Amino acid sequence: MTRYLILAEGFSADPHYGKTMRGVLRYRREDVVAILDSERAPGDTEDGVPVVRTLEEALPFEPDTALVGVATQGGRFPPAWRDLLRSCVEHGLDVENGLHEFISEDPELRDLAARHGVELRDLRRPPAGVSTATGANLDVQATIVLAVGSDCAIGKMTMALELDLEARRRGISSVFVPTGQTGIAIAGWGISVDAVVADFIAGAAERLVIEGAARGGELLWVEGQGAILHPVYSGVTLGLYHGSVPHLLLLCHEAGRAEMEGVGGGPHPIPRLRELVELHERLALPARPARVAAVALNTRNLDEVAARAAISAAEDETGLPADDPVRFGAGKLLAAFSV
Repeated sequence: MTRYLILAEGFSADPHYGKTMRGVLRYRREDVVAILDSERAPGDTEDGVPVVRTLEEALPFEPDTALVGVATQGGRFPPAWRDLLRSCVEHGLDVENGLHEFISEDPELRDLAARHGVELRDLRRPPAGVSTATGANLDVQATIVLAVGSDCAIGKMTMALELDLEARRRGISSVFVPTGQTGIAIAGWGISVDAVVADFIAGAAERLVIEGAARGGELLWVEGQGAILHPVYSGVTLGLYHGSVPHLLLLCHEAGRAEMEGVGGGPHPIPRLRELVELHERLALPARPARVAAVALNTRNLDEVAARAAISAAEDETGLPADDPVRFGAGKLLAAFSV
């Protein structure tokens, strides 16, 4: 079993840029032995996992792999991380990296890893042979569900994972299909579609749903990426949509968020939920019409009374089942995907 030291230097308390750390803690908690962040107080913990300030403090926990647990703007390493990565390699730790900057292509780190007998694994590196979609996705013998969202970083991966877990608890042959670096770190397979050549994104998504079915999935939960109206990330969203050819959509939204984040030259308001339902359904391929089956709300910034009110309002507006599967369980939403 992998023993992860999560590298979260400067970001362990950040719910946005520390999302890889948080995802792995939630869904692979038993594999994490420590978190490294020199900005945290001595003796701190995160979800019961010790937070250390130096690599030397982490070594007594016997990690064998250092996982880059942050998602920085532009996917680049902060300058101070170079010494940290070098030190991990020198202490015999494999390194798993989900940023766009590939450590396996760095001559110094590659040579150092060879001398110390460790692996440098770039989770975002596309596999060989990815090309355009062929239409084989339409022959997949599974119900395909794609998580789509009103904005980026609102919990599309988490919503899909929660529904997959609930489905498997109920004996359904369900598979989570990872399409980003955090999902890959959690599931141990997948393709980070945002690192694929634009023309081949749909082909990568096709490959993923085919593999998901080959892994025994009769119900596939495809991790969403970006947002269809986000000026920066909409390209990957549409390629993933058309390549995964979903039968059903899970529309995700953060309750209370009114504008898209990470966008310059605004304002960029988020449309009403009913407009997003109609938009996503219109964008489906004619060969595979898709409908939104349910709305998943992220209510983390609301108290329980306000959260339940937001869920009720979403149902009234869209006429669809809505819930927060993290806060209130995934059973209600899962019922909407029983086909």
